Amino acid sequence: MGRAFEFRKARKFKRWAAMAKTFTRLGKDIVMAVKEGGPHPETNARLRAVMQNAKAANMPKENVERAIKRATEKDTANYKEILFEGYAPHGIAVLIETATDNNNRTVANIRSYFNKYNGTLGTSGSVEFMFDHTCNFRINGEGIDPEELELEMIDFGAEEVFVDEDGILIYAPFESFGAIQKELESRNIEILSSGFERIPQVTKELTPEEQADVEKLLEKIEEDDDVQNVYHTMKESEE
Repeated sequence: MGRAFEFRKARKFKRWAAMAKTFTRLGKDIVMAVKEGGPHPETNARLRAVMQNAKAANMPKENVERAIKRATEKDTANYKEILFEGYAPHGIAVLIETATDNNNRTVANIRSYFNKYNGTLGTSGSVEFMFDHTCNFRINGEGIDPEELELEMIDFGAEEVFVDEDGILIYAPFESFGAIQKELESRNIEILSSGFERIPQVTKELTPEEQADVEKLLEKIEEDDDVQNVYHTMKESEE
């Protein structure tokens, strides 16, 4: 198994699943998808993907429909995706994906978190190179041979295919998302969820006390309404 498998095993979406704001974040994804490609999932691949993720997160259908309707209204602000980079205590690189309708507010907030918890907000490109930008798909594995699927999907950019308790996972470079999505849909393979992740190329092991220092900063960042995802180079326990 490769790094994507190990990353997923340790992470287990523990932060995303634990956040009470999951629906809020999905709502932003819907707005951005609609603003980009229109309100019809049949012709908007990004919206289709977000709706699959909303279903996987048990987001009520009426919430999804409301978000799509809101996104089509002229007075609804669009969200701008901004990447923040920096260092937590003990040399841990941190990459933060945000979606904001007020850049000044988001910058000020992120900077304040780093300052308060002994981190350093970096410049663009200061840590992004330490992470591989990947895409992933979770599909219904019923009746599908994972090894055979992996061989077939390599032609479309897939690098890792593995099975977990919720289906089959496909990992590929960020740029392969569209090709894999199109191929899976053409085969009528049910996509349960999909998305993007930044996998650290190297992780650093810390003492429990040092981990606690880093977690204080990460938790504060993740509480921010503008933050969509947070990635870091600290080695995580698999409990």
